[in-house]
Amino acid sequence: MKKIFNYNKFLLLAAASTAFLFSCKPELDAVKPSAGEANFSKYISIGNSLTAGFADGGLYLEGQQVAYPNLIAAQLKHTGGSDFKSPFFTEAQRNGSGYLRLKDLVNGQPVMENVTTELAIRGANPAGKPLYTKYTEEINNLGVPGMRLDMAFAPGIGTVQGNPFFERLLADNTPGTYRYFDFATTKDHTFFSFWLGNNDILGYATNGAVTVPGDGTTVLTSTATFNQLYNSFIDALTLKQQKGIVATIPDVTAVPYFTTVTRKALLAAASAAAGSELKDIYITSSKGMRPATDNDMFVLPFSSAGLLGKPSPGNPAPYGLHPSNPVESKYVLDTDEIAVIKQRTTEFNDIIKKAAERKGLAIADAHAYLNRVKSPGIVYNGLSVNANFITGNAFSLDGIHLTPMGNALIANLFIDAINATYNSSITKIDATQYRGVKFP
Repeated sequence: MKKIFNYNKFLLLAAASTAFLFSCKPELDAVKPSAGEANFSKYISIGNSLTAGFADGGLYLEGQQVAYPNLIAAQLKHTGGSDFKSPFFTEAQRNGSGYLRLKDLVNGQPVMENVTTELAIRGANPAGKPLYTKYTEEINNLGVPGMRLDMAFAPGIGTVQGNPFFERLLADNTPGTYRYFDFATTKDHTFFSFWLGNNDILGYATNGAVTVPGDGTTVLTSTATFNQLYNSFIDALTLKQQKGIVATIPDVTAVPYFTTVTRKALLAAASAAAGSELKDIYITSSKGMRPATDNDMFVLPFSSAGLLGKPSPGNPAPYGLHPSNPVESKYVLDTDEIAVIKQRTTEFNDIIKKAAERKGLAIADAHAYLNRVKSPGIVYNGLSVNANFITGNAFSLDGIHLTPMGNALIANLFIDAINATYNSSITKIDATQYRGVKFP
């Protein structure tokens, strides 16, 4: 990950508007909390980075504390819920894996830096990837950054060669055959939330729809595999007739990671640097080299990579501005790739909804909700929330994961669905008490 990000032609809105809107008095429910038909005495949450509280490109204590399951669990305490334990980093190692923060604004453009102090890193695995400080106590928040549905059933993911965020939750003598599925389905729970499947699409999309040999995180999971594994997981979680809630998979093209760096902005910056108007950016699409259109999506790191217009090793033509040196596929989702991703997302969400209906589970439609956040945006107690990078309040600095405010809003989405399905009356959260992106 680059140390400094500089997004061309990105003009920031005044942060003062957020402070003003925070003064608006929220409108919260005044109904006496009750569990209704559900039993919240032992709530567990299954999921990936969103469930774990990953934000700003890393997992760190503040993000863990405001992860949406923790916010839900605090409300469930008023309806018979018990203590909800999470694998928090210690205060001394509060910066966890490290993360991005907004360092400065230079001519209206954000400059970011990596936080590299007070980390929770105990060493490295044989491939040189970090291993994090162990946390092997019993927990309720089972969110593991990077976890996919297909990998949840794969042995070895919890070893030092596998997912380091899962490995930190397991004892050193854990067998290599142990799976995340085993970990999540043996907690003797009474209620669960389930939000897995995002990464079965996201990893493929963030890599520009390029599958890297030997890297399973970049593979687009097949619909047949997803159907089998998803229903197997839900069957195991409801084996004793437990109730729960599942969430749909968001449209990846609704997040700032894919919508911030536009063709128009890139051309404007390149034209200013060249001193003349440029008309085309050339990309490597799934069907070969061609000029980019406004319907193609450049990934967020492309602008900060600083490659556009510069010669490449062995190729003196300006990168992306000449047909002989087009932008690599890993930096762009072309229209055909976007169509495939959207279709697969629709298929996965159909599976999720049918599984929930079959078991009588609540459904938090994150796909529909985050599309509304993207356009036209929402107004929450007078506060504008949208998918704009940095200023939209919903998404953190990595352009994918949620801010504390975004987590509070998603928690309310879950709470609304639980209340509607189980005749419960869980009090919702005042999301205005949680921040968006932290300004310097």
